[in-house]
Amino acid sequence: MKKTKKILAGAVTLLATVTLAACSSSADKDIITMKGNAISVSEFYEQVKTNAQAQQVLLSMVISHVFEEQYGDKVSETEVNEAYEKMAEQYGDSFATALASAGLTTDTYKEQIRTNKLVEYAVKQAAEKELTDENYKAAYEAYTPEVTARIIKLDDEAKAKEVLAAAQAEGADFAQLAKDNSTDTATKENGGEVKFDSTSTTVPTEVQSAVFALNAGQVGASVVTVVDMTTYTTSYYVVKLEAKSEKSANWEDYKDKLKEIIVAQKQNDASFVATVLKEALSKANVKIKDAAFQNLLSQYVATEESSSSTDASTSTAESSSSTESSSSSGQ
Repeated sequence: MKKTKKILAGAVTLLATVTLAACSSSADKDIITMKGNAISVSEFYEQVKTNAQAQQVLLSMVISHVFEEQYGDKVSETEVNEAYEKMAEQYGDSFATALASAGLTTDTYKEQIRTNKLVEYAVKQAAEKELTDENYKAAYEAYTPEVTARIIKLDDEAKAKEVLAAAQAEGADFAQLAKDNSTDTATKENGGEVKFDSTSTTVPTEVQSAVFALNAGQVGASVVTVVDMTTYTTSYYVVKLEAKSEKSANWEDYKDKLKEIIVAQKQNDASFVATVLKEALSKANVKIKDAAFQNLLSQYVATEESSSSTDASTSTAESSSSTESSSSSGQ
């Protein structure tokens, strides 16, 4: 279930696909007939155009067209195919079923991947304009260079406290404790050893913070609790710092790494991404012709309706101000 939600986030549903197909049809033909009645394209469109899924799909279509026009040559077919195959490999035999359950085909899912990559490219380009000395220095202050640590992951808190006590005992073999007890298959056979810096995405933030606070050779004073918000499961970690790198006093020594940090932060900043979308949509001069979709882009650009309202309000305010001035003069 978790995988399905991940891959198909923002997917085009069958209903919404039909809705948009109806929207683009120039002929008001019947799509369903029955004894004594029929359902035409326009009837269906009027009925479902305010549906939240239809609105979302239209927004996706607009974004797709806009970014294809502005950045279409920046994403290759090979990139899209590689991303598709990677996801197919993760799903295995259940991939076709996962696509079908979301109303997607191979082609429509690849279109979705392509749009995502176009937006990612635009966001990255905008993020790289934020590479100022000030931002570099801020990223440097928050950056911790690579450390070598050992971790023991457990699913039971009582067991974790028991292992922690054993790890803190004089002469304890932390590596052997990891091999005997850790549930982390990626590290247990290597005695729980793992290397990471503060940009790591493979080690939980809570574990990183606990390790960074230790001195070389020191075992954590308490069990580290980590809640996975995607699965709502809780894990417990016993940690030890083996060695840490000395941090250079010159931020420029980490310039490439800091660039990655700054760009990644911008890519994960919803407000920043929204700004990039807003600029692209404004440049494309998108006009909404059906009042049912009037608020479709309201989070990104001012609609004609809202602009008119603003102009009218301004005009009314100016008129009111003028009247008051005249009245004051008369008195």
